[in-house]
Amino acid sequence: MPSDTLVLVSPRERLVFAVKWGASAVQIIGYTATGFGWTPWNLYLFLVGVVGWFAVGALWSDKALMLVHLVALGAMITGMVSG
Repeated sequence: MPSDTLVLVSPRERLVFAVKWGASAVQIIGYTATGFGWTPWNLYLFLVGVVGWFAVGALWSDKALMLVHLVALGAMITGMVSG
């Protein structure tokens, strides 16, 4: 059964589903904000999306997903602080 179906068995699966799709939606809005030059709102949106996807990686115990989003978070925060 695909993981994106609406038949969710456990509360944990419901949590992952909500965080995964919520973080994706926020990141898409962040891309839109970047396209329209809405700085710094785009960065704030990306931060929320990156943290959300890191949480999904943690819930799935997916070290690769956690690593890529941890690196992205570090790079974003470094850029925001130094800029």
